[in-house]
Amino acid sequence: GPKSSFAPILMPVVSEFCRRYPAIRPEIQLDDGKSNWVLDRVDVGFRIGTATDEGVIARRLFPIQLIICAAPAYLEQHGVPRTLAELQSHRCSAFRHPATGQVLPWHLHVDGQLVHRHVSPTLSTNDTELEVQAVLAGQVIGQLANLSAASHVREGRLVPLLIEHMTDHIGMHVYYGSREAQPKRVRAFIDLAIEMLLEPPQYVLTSKELHAASSAWARRRPKPAR
Repeated sequence: GPKSSFAPILMPVVSEFCRRYPAIRPEIQLDDGKSNWVLDRVDVGFRIGTATDEGVIARRLFPIQLIICAAPAYLEQHGVPRTLAELQSHRCSAFRHPATGQVLPWHLHVDGQLVHRHVSPTLSTNDTELEVQAVLAGQVIGQLANLSAASHVREGRLVPLLIEHMTDHIGMHVYYGSREAQPKRVRAFIDLAIEMLLEPPQYVLTSKELHAASSAWARRRPKPAR
């Protein structure tokens, strides 16, 4: 996944690890490419997605929810798309993968199937934080990962849209080699990462939260004058 997504997730784990084991000096590398951790001699890796490298064990930590959302200011000015067809006439953002340069499609749940649809972006960027800021500013509707969107949804700064089309088919994984051959320091870090990042409520929005956030904005909307 984009490396800009990882720092706020990993730093609490690294900080706690350093507090518990002050004599250990971790080396951290963030890379937007798909590295081969076996060849690169990496002890522990994290990745958003589903693919694994040969010889590596993967443990899924939590789902990555891809949420269509917009700021209240955008919806007040441009209206609310009620269907995917209506979404085509709205200002949308798209993410350009930093390593490949490809503009990625939106991933949608439609009729029980996962579908990939390209939007005609008003704004595209290779930086997740910039895309989040554009959505928060009311410039565009975006499909944002829960890593970036969850706190804004909970605080009412973003409104989830078309919730029935949200997907969580990919996840955040921790990768490592055979536990039998691991040094104790590596095993300790893996155990801590699982302890702190397995289904963390701060990142995963429940169905109740998503529907409540959408309904709360609808109740706050100013009613049109008669």
